[in-house]
Amino acid sequence: MAGEATGGLVTADKYYSDYGSRARELKKQGQRIMGYLCALTPVEIIAAAGFVPFRIKGDVNEPITKADTEMETIVCPLVRSCFDMLLKGKYEFLDGIVIPHACDSITRSYSTISYSLGLPYSHFINIPHTTKDLSKEFFKAELDTFRKSLGKFAGKEISDESLVQAIQLHNENKAKVRELYQFRKSGPPLTSGTEVTKVLVAAMGLPVGEANELLDGVIDEIKKRAGPPAKKLPRIMVVGAQVDDIAFIKLIEDSGASVVVDSMCIGTRDYFFDVDIGRHPVDSIADYYLRKLNCPRTYREWTGETYEEDLEARFGDIGGFIKEFKVDGVILYLLKYCDPFGFEVPARIKYIQSLNIPVLYIEDEYSMSTIARLRTRIQAFLEVLAR
Repeated sequence: MAGEATGGLVTADKYYSDYGSRARELKKQGQRIMGYLCALTPVEIIAAAGFVPFRIKGDVNEPITKADTEMETIVCPLVRSCFDMLLKGKYEFLDGIVIPHACDSITRSYSTISYSLGLPYSHFINIPHTTKDLSKEFFKAELDTFRKSLGKFAGKEISDESLVQAIQLHNENKAKVRELYQFRKSGPPLTSGTEVTKVLVAAMGLPVGEANELLDGVIDEIKKRAGPPAKKLPRIMVVGAQVDDIAFIKLIEDSGASVVVDSMCIGTRDYFFDVDIGRHPVDSIADYYLRKLNCPRTYREWTGETYEEDLEARFGDIGGFIKEFKVDGVILYLLKYCDPFGFEVPARIKYIQSLNIPVLYIEDEYSMSTIARLRTRIQAFLEVLAR
């Protein structure tokens, strides 16, 4: 990686603290950068076209000002912050933007963002809300449309071979993140949730090859650790939508706990399943984003007979992580106006409690201004776990 000689965690800190700096360097070198929102964006197609996929993030330290003049304030604060950063020129290096049909806030932001920025390229990917075979056929057609549109903008056809290569690279990326998570199983963990969040956020702003190099460096560093003193702290799982800043995770750990696993975007939801190899690449990509990426914006058909069976079908991955990572308590963390997750709050709480695991539900703004209030609630929850 250009200019790196100081180790994986130091490099991760550099690209986390100055998010977008590497993409800006690459743009000056002649590479093209394609911005996107949400884990539902098929980054493999973007990479296969020769663009660097760059995940747009907000900034919890920056008050939302410009975005609130062009977007309703009842829109998800994370989406508004991302739009605010775009309007303020934080990501001026982008050649285009891709937005998927995710939640209403992301979906309805497409026309506002594409109109306001006037980028050379913008594309909206319509993703069905059900996982049936007909839905998948529709989605494959949408992916083919996106593939042709992006290929035309790139000035070259996106071949099946280039798609397979991109899938393999991104699968390697997922495998390395899963390896990173293994260090969190020990008691105490060899790496903190704060460190892992910082690495994952830094990586999503890099080309996938460089992200893989970064993860290799971080993994090698952590392997050499002797391990922290054996101090027993509550082992916390964070469940929610997207966390793209270390502030909340650091707050939990500074309060006297270890965040050992999550069920979030920029976390297990993005990295714990692969895109299949050996089938037609578009079919595999459609299957992954429609059926493997478990987001509440997608309705998943089930064949059970009871409510409890339904809960297991929807949230069984959470139960698996609780057992695998020896979780003592769960914090359900959502941002205001996050309707897809908000509708599921009672069901998620009921499922987690059915496993005899205490759960704290927090609804928050996307801002550092709430930290003091959150600290009080988290410390009280940890005191309950310590009894």
